[in-house]
Amino acid sequence: MKFLVDLLPVILFFAAYQMFGIFTATAVAIAASVIQVSWIKIRHGQVETMHKVTLGLLVVFGGLTLILQDPVFIKWKPTLVNWLFAIAFIGSGLLTRKLLIQRMMGHAITLPDTIWKILNNAWALFFLSMGALNLYVAFNYEEAVWVNFKLFGLMGLTLVFVFAQGIYLARYLQPEEN
Repeated sequence: MKFLVDLLPVILFFAAYQMFGIFTATAVAIAASVIQVSWIKIRHGQVETMHKVTLGLLVVFGGLTLILQDPVFIKWKPTLVNWLFAIAFIGSGLLTRKLLIQRMMGHAITLPDTIWKILNNAWALFFLSMGALNLYVAFNYEEAVWVNFKLFGLMGLTLVFVFAQGIYLARYLQPEEN
């Protein structure tokens, strides 16, 4: 359920784009994100940083897209989100004792420090790559290709990355004792 709630603004953006174009899709995505974050706040009492950052960037860059009637701004939003997450992963390795990935997954799995570092760096590289890939598609292909890539490509690559991470981590899982 959480996965669907997280994807709702992107799915609605995609659907609105198919029916009405980039500007309506941008307005729908902004509205859907505001509703999403409000619903999460009401339901859970707090909102994850990821949702706050995404909403903030969407309001700013989506707003610029609508005000200036230029889709270039909304095309930059996924890159900026990905690069901010990359900075967070890199920064956690430089500024804190506990890596971001370890804070996120440490309750579920115990790993050697070197593996936490590898995972943290892998996520940082993944987010940097996804941001660059978004820019490549956004500015080298037609808008409709970018919209499809935004939903299916970015999500598909993320699922492949998470699956590969699971395979990598499987060797470190300890069997449960009955």
